Amino acid sequence: MREDSLDLKNKDITLLDILDTVLETGVVIRGDLTISIADIELVYLDLSVLLASVQKLEDNRKRSLVENERTIQEVK
Repeated sequence: MREDSLDLKNKDITLLDILDTVLETGVVIRGDLTISIADIELVYLDLSVLLASVQKLEDNRKRSLVENERTIQEVK
């Protein structure tokens, strides 16, 4: 086993550490839900959940706008 993986096994990770990492990087959770009776599908839901900090979403939006503007200028 690698030495750095052994270090992770012995490290205490709190729920706050996990939440901080998830909010900093963001995470998308996808799933499907089908409600049926007697093998007849009544309801189908395609679910997507985005979990990230507002600051991170705003930073990504600004970066996308700058990249789009550069692309438009390159095309001209």
